[in-house]
Amino acid sequence: MPGIADRGQRPEDDLVLPFLIESSGIRGRLLRLGPVIDTILTRPNYPEPVARLLGELVALGGGLASTLKYDGIFTLQVKGDGPIRTMVADMTSAGDLRGYAGFDPEAATAAEAAGAGLEVEPWFGQGHMAFTVDQGEHSERYQGLVELTGPKLADSLLFYFRQSQQINAGIMVAARQVSGSWRAGALLIERIPAPEAGEAAEISQEDWRRALILMSSLTEEELLDPALAPETLLFRLFHEDGVRVFDTRPLAVGCRCTRERLAGILTTLSAEELEHLTVEGALTMTCEFCARDFRFGEAEVAAMKEQGSQEPS
Repeated sequence: MPGIADRGQRPEDDLVLPFLIESSGIRGRLLRLGPVIDTILTRPNYPEPVARLLGELVALGGGLASTLKYDGIFTLQVKGDGPIRTMVADMTSAGDLRGYAGFDPEAATAAEAAGAGLEVEPWFGQGHMAFTVDQGEHSERYQGLVELTGPKLADSLLFYFRQSQQINAGIMVAARQVSGSWRAGALLIERIPAPEAGEAAEISQEDWRRALILMSSLTEEELLDPALAPETLLFRLFHEDGVRVFDTRPLAVGCRCTRERLAGILTTLSAEELEHLTVEGALTMTCEFCARDFRFGEAEVAAMKEQGSQEPS
């Protein structure tokens, strides 16, 4: 796929695999992340529960984005008043993923010590989940919003599907370290007519319940197992009803930070604000997504101050 370089990934990792349950017309997506999610979660050195929740959000965002037709950026964002204030995952239409979590270190340490697990309320408190599709300045921006509902992040997605889109969906998601490396996965099925079944096709309640039951037999260990190929996993789950897989979509790490973009942000600051950020004449900005440092030297900072002083008030 254009825009995605060969990362040396294994064929069972860092991809989305679309599939169809042939007997019912139920369609779905299986997302598997290995080196991609390990890179996203390792760079900023997140606490283990924060990393696992962010891994889940990245997997959910990637899985959901893969069901949409868009040319731009799909963003899944959670905001709350708990130890984790904001969490963002986005995927470009080219398949580039990134994620970020902003949290209070002291509150996160206290929540972890209290055994908060991976449930939403102890980590996010009261808040909401937002879905955004941005296709550039010449296209209308779409945004959906739902309150955080249920104990898991996936519950808010399911609630949104039911209430706002009138779609039944089933979601399983997991993220954790396996043999010292982060892995994440998501399985999504939707009760909507598949193109192969025709526009008027209806999926019966019995077929839908059966698909959910089969899906629920999947364990986290199987979803994250690097030795279990995606096609094999789907065959184990749905072989009795027939499962057809389509072309896989490769995924990659794709932070969009650039020196030019950060310099543009800095030029909007006042001379006093720039001085506050300057240490021994230089200024360093760190990307929140990939933890990459960008250093601006004394002459560059002086030029930014000069530019700021010339801006109209």
